[in-house]
Amino acid sequence: MPRFFRNEIDENNIVLTGSDANHIGRSLRMRTGEEITVCCNGTDYRCNISSITADAVYLDLVEKHRCAAEPNVEVTLFQAVPKLDKLEFIIQKSVELGVSRVVPVLTRRCVSRPDEKDFARKKLPRLSKIAEEAAKQSGRGMIPEVTPMVSLRESIDMMKELDRNILLYEEKGGVSFGEADLSNIRTIGLVIGSEGGFDREEAEAMVSAGAQQVWLGQRILRCETAPITALSILMFLTNNM
Repeated sequence: MPRFFRNEIDENNIVLTGSDANHIGRSLRMRTGEEITVCCNGTDYRCNISSITADAVYLDLVEKHRCAAEPNVEVTLFQAVPKLDKLEFIIQKSVELGVSRVVPVLTRRCVSRPDEKDFARKKLPRLSKIAEEAAKQSGRGMIPEVTPMVSLRESIDMMKELDRNILLYEEKGGVSFGEADLSNIRTIGLVIGSEGGFDREEAEAMVSAGAQQVWLGQRILRCETAPITALSILMFLTNNM
């Protein structure tokens, strides 16, 4: 069933306009009486098409329910900025696995160092579109947010708002992922380095702010492999996979 996303919804007056209406009428060639799903903040609204005009599709609500594809934990991925093609891959796969938000973080060892304004103007729209397409493909009930690029200090401030933060760091001192405390939490931050990882001072700053240091075994994973592996484990440990 086709899925369309909205940031807010009026259950008594559900109307799709713009590119969504054009896609329904011209590309999908749907007709009155057919069903579509409108997704808003993790809730699926199953609707019948009541009428179609040149620029709008009017819907009747049939039922609504929590999207089964949405995990019961909200995971924010704090990803130190890798090369752009790797970041695109990470965002696509992270959305498929259930991440709620992706925060690109500029750290000392980032090989790719885009200008903040250039990133927001040129790269962020494309990254957000990748997140949207991955959400549709994987049956998500929301489009995860890709935020503008932030500094490490700004990311630490964001981490403090979450119930728990997991820092993937290869140096000694951490616990295995299976030993991480994931009980009684609603929001989780997952912190992953870029090609060069984190330097010790950065890791210590995050641990001092409350992040739990975790490692994934003796093998050193590439920066695009680590978040996918960690998210898979995290979803499994929280009974979302």
